[in-house]
Amino acid sequence: MRSPRLPAAVVAVLAVVLAACSGTTTGTPTSVSEQTLSAIEADSGFTWEQQPAPLELGVTHTQNSLDPHHPDEATERGIEILSDDGAVWENHHLMGFGTSNPEPSPGEYDWDTLDRRMELTEETGNKSMLTLCCAPDWMKGGEEGETDWDLLEDNPLPEFFDDYAALAAAAVERYPQVERVLVWNELKGFYNQAENRWDYEGYTDFYNQVYTAVKNVRSDVQVGGPYVVLTSLDPGTTDASDQVTGPWGAADQRSLDVVDYWLAHNVGADFLAVDGSTATRQDTIPDPLAGAQKFADLTNWIHQRTDLPVWWAEFYPDVPESETGAADSPASAATTLATIAAYAQSGAAGALLWGPQGHDLEYAALWTDSTEDGGGQPTPLTAAWQWLVPRLAQGEVEIGRSATQPLVVFRAPDGAVVVNASADEVQVGDAEPVQPWAITVVPRSS
Repeated sequence: MRSPRLPAAVVAVLAVVLAACSGTTTGTPTSVSEQTLSAIEADSGFTWEQQPAPLELGVTHTQNSLDPHHPDEATERGIEILSDDGAVWENHHLMGFGTSNPEPSPGEYDWDTLDRRMELTEETGNKSMLTLCCAPDWMKGGEEGETDWDLLEDNPLPEFFDDYAALAAAAVERYPQVERVLVWNELKGFYNQAENRWDYEGYTDFYNQVYTAVKNVRSDVQVGGPYVVLTSLDPGTTDASDQVTGPWGAADQRSLDVVDYWLAHNVGADFLAVDGSTATRQDTIPDPLAGAQKFADLTNWIHQRTDLPVWWAEFYPDVPESETGAADSPASAATTLATIAAYAQSGAAGALLWGPQGHDLEYAALWTDSTEDGGGQPTPLTAAWQWLVPRLAQGEVEIGRSATQPLVVFRAPDGAVVVNASADEVQVGDAEPVQPWAITVVPRSS
């Protein structure tokens, strides 16, 4: 674990803040952000809650992510961000999302692209995670030696579960740096159309064979599932739970059933993985703080059923309809940080940011698209994320909230991050107002 320090991005933020300083009676400059933090801490309307357990943040590399064929300077900038407390974990897929078919024909392997992604993790000094998805065509009834990427999300057929388990075992043997594996991705292909529900029996059979094969060759590897999407629905609609609800909507009972079945029938697990977004299937988007509450509520729901650590393999906080969501959107960055606060308060063990490189999804990233010459630049999320990564992993952060103000504050002994999770200017005490969607890293004066 690297000790907390001020990364370059934070120093840059501090420099901007200090440029707006005003003098005090002692002649010591006090930045606007420090005044705001002092006003927040003096406001009795704010409550503070210590994170109950360490939270490890990471990233999942997707199709384009600091690859060798990208412009050198853009790639170097992205690598610097990722190396400088950009993640505890870096997650890669066995096949797809930036890696090629690892076994195009039975017994014939092609590890080149995954080798390169693992080298990226080594270069940036973080821990390696592997998602055991997806499957070669011949395991899905296709031709040996062929790869139809349109079929990437098809699941392996049951008669090939053992072949996939052997491939998974070969992968963790090849990469001793892999410490944790996720079995499959969002139950892709595992759906029972006849009964309009997830094929949790088929998935769990598949999971059990993969788990056993991986543990037989690497008992030290942490293995988890079921990596189901915890979909939100409008309350009262078909399949909406009448028990697991909140200001964000209602959980899809079919997804909850996956968790319950997998917990009852798996042969072993080291953690439980899920993912989700805040918009409902009916396209209702809760406000950012209500949406973030979904992740806390569902983490707590899982904790009621198991002592396994809860990992959010993907998370997608949607911005209000009046805002634009994007990799470099301030609104996306602020809603992402509101979600991180919910994870920290509910005791989630880990959360992975899907696609740390700028992309066409409507969610925050850590650097702009490095396929472009001017890419690899920090985004509105970057400095706060880098500040939080080591501190949340050490379990030393308090979360501050107000019942009346849309602010989220992360506080550690050496500073804080103040987030306005709204499009409104927020006034606290006599300090200068916090601007809409503002994210400010506030180092404490020594």
